[in-house]
Amino acid sequence: MATLRDRIPAAPPDRTGNSGPPPARRASLPLLVAGLCVALPVSLACGACIGASGLSWSEALHHLWAGLTGGTIDADDVAAYTIVWELRFPRAVLAAVVGAGLASVGVAVQAMVRNALADPFVLGISSGAAVGANAVLIFGAFGALGLWALSTAAFLSALAAMVLVYAVARTPRGLTPLRLVLTGTAMYYGFSAVTTFMVFAAEHGEAARSAMMWLLGSLGGANWSSVPIAAGAVLGGILHLGWSARRLNALAMGDETAAALGVDPGRLRKELFLTASAVTGAVVAVSGAIGFVGLMVPHAARMLVGADHRRLLAVAPLGGAVLLVWVDILSRVVLAPAELPLGVLTAAIGVPCFVLLMRRRTYTFGGV
Repeated sequence: MATLRDRIPAAPPDRTGNSGPPPARRASLPLLVAGLCVALPVSLACGACIGASGLSWSEALHHLWAGLTGGTIDADDVAAYTIVWELRFPRAVLAAVVGAGLASVGVAVQAMVRNALADPFVLGISSGAAVGANAVLIFGAFGALGLWALSTAAFLSALAAMVLVYAVARTPRGLTPLRLVLTGTAMYYGFSAVTTFMVFAAEHGEAARSAMMWLLGSLGGANWSSVPIAAGAVLGGILHLGWSARRLNALAMGDETAAALGVDPGRLRKELFLTASAVTGAVVAVSGAIGFVGLMVPHAARMLVGADHRRLLAVAPLGGAVLLVWVDILSRVVLAPAELPLGVLTAAIGVPCFVLLMRRRTYTFGGV
């Protein structure tokens, strides 16, 4: 007797009814994953070595190695070591964590709502987190928490937004893609209006500038203490999505087909909603709202490896991690010593890439 796992197809069909692009056109998954696994540590090392402080590559690599191995440094090198190990490297690591989280959640959300234009922010969670972050930056809320005030307020307000979206979108029949998209979009505009009002109500221009910088995405406040929580949430989310990959393949073919294959669409959509919300809230709390990563990386991964979510979830997190590390590097050097918001660069990269995808006649946007 066939098990549920045997009944679920390996990959969802595209909109033409076929099983995606011909296999010959796909990149070799092992080679692609291996290449990304090499590119990621190289990118992290570059993130620790590149900056506006004038440190040479040999000095930066020496201090990075000392930090990784617990080695000793000279007293005269404390300042340089602090720049590399306490400022640049945790920032690069956090960029990789955030990029991996946004890309993996983008894959899940696009399957959950069956909308090729969906990304992690379509649920309204990021704009909800912005309300809490702005309350800290502009009005000093949660001041007793010190360095944890911003991330705590952003995460709590993201959870509150998640509960609100879920309460409004839920029906006796469960969560439906259309209601999720409409509710998330409406809440996004509502929360955005609140944050805009808060910025205009700010008494100090510097507070408003900090709020706008956060709203466009920034890793300027990254430190080692902010890495574990975000990394734990992202790792847990990726593991859950990887475990659910076959069910995601079924869900991408529609609720009726998924139900016929033994998958409960309502229950799976609820799981995905909770996972996407938790991961999005965790990464937005430490990085602000960074657009296009969760939209573009899943599409780029589909173009390379096809629509099978098992393959997608092996490639998309690594691709998102590498991409955001280099975006963060560019944000620090393009206008050095000033820093560009990450969202500006991701949009500058994402829009042309999205147009190129639109022009490719062979790409069917994953059939979602």
